[in-house]
Amino acid sequence: MSVPSMSELSLLKALWKEQPLSARELHQRVEPELGWSFSSTRKTLERMLEKAMVSQQLRHGVQVYEAQLEKVSTLAAFAHDFGRRVMEMDGPLPANMFTGSKLIDQQELEQLEQMLQDWPDEKEGGQ
Repeated sequence: MSVPSMSELSLLKALWKEQPLSARELHQRVEPELGWSFSSTRKTLERMLEKAMVSQQLRHGVQVYEAQLEKVSTLAAFAHDFGRRVMEMDGPLPANMFTGSKLIDQQELEQLEQMLQDWPDEKEGGQ
């Protein structure tokens, strides 16, 4: 799985909380965080459509978007990439790092911890 960029992750997080959303609704949710124009939101959504990160449907005459990436597995890939590339860690990130997150509930936290523990080792031909 490719790891979303920070701006793509912002859009995905908005969709995981509430979907489907129009491009305008998505922009309203991420603009305080990203501080960018509506055209930047549209361009990012187009890129995400090409990457199959989101889907687009016409509902009541409005194009709306839904996340196609599953939340916990996407967060696990993001956390794994962060641990490996940024923190230069060989092992999984500690799950307690995610305690208190507003993005995931306890069941998702347990699932995330398991996914990080079971992540394939790159040296053994994994990811």
